[in-house]
Amino acid sequence: MKILKKAKDNAFLIVVAVAYTLIFVIKPGMGVTSIKNSAYYIKEMFMIMPVIFVLTALLDTWVAKEKITKYLGKESKIKGIVLSFVLGSISAGPIYAAFPMCVMLHKKEASVRNLVIILSSWAVIKVPMLLNEAKFLGMKFMAIRWVLTVIAIVVFSWIAAKIVKDENIVQKEEKTSGLTLNRESCMGCTLCTKKYSEIFGMQGKKAYIKSFDAEIDKERLSQTILACPVRAIDYIE
Repeated sequence: MKILKKAKDNAFLIVVAVAYTLIFVIKPGMGVTSIKNSAYYIKEMFMIMPVIFVLTALLDTWVAKEKITKYLGKESKIKGIVLSFVLGSISAGPIYAAFPMCVMLHKKEASVRNLVIILSSWAVIKVPMLLNEAKFLGMKFMAIRWVLTVIAIVVFSWIAAKIVKDENIVQKEEKTSGLTLNRESCMGCTLCTKKYSEIFGMQGKKAYIKSFDAEIDKERLSQTILACPVRAIDYIE
């Protein structure tokens, strides 16, 4: 049973390993290239994600929830749409770097529509990408493509907001003695287990709350909560 549970928890990794094995058997040259490309992207991820976690934590600390609600919430309307496009367009790094930030913004009541706009503009209309596009394909091509892409993003963000509700994103939290942990938001960074190993552990690449009898060290717990890059931990007395 333990083997089956481990296999279920790591199903994706097993599928990837099998795929690489098949590639090596069928086309060894392609297998070597695949490994090199994967190693490059994994290295890139390890270099970028720690920085993104720190920036996300700083933004979460510095930017009040009321500000996020006002400028990116459901009632922000046109100014929210414009600001979302700006945030996504001036971003740096690959699209996966946007996910922790979007989790933080949603927890501070940014709307689904604005999150879709941020992610979409981050992916396809970033300023550095537009400059390179104009250089290689011409200003006219870039401008027309940009306008059509913006229109498409606005339309699809409106559709997404109609289909995806807040409750579809925010999952039920695991609770123990006033301590809550949103495992769906957890990125598996292990920071909480390093800062407060008596309470937090890792299971299936996600943090979880252990059963504990000792009194909670509130100062240590507070530091652990602040260290979480996606604010998946909360404590209410």
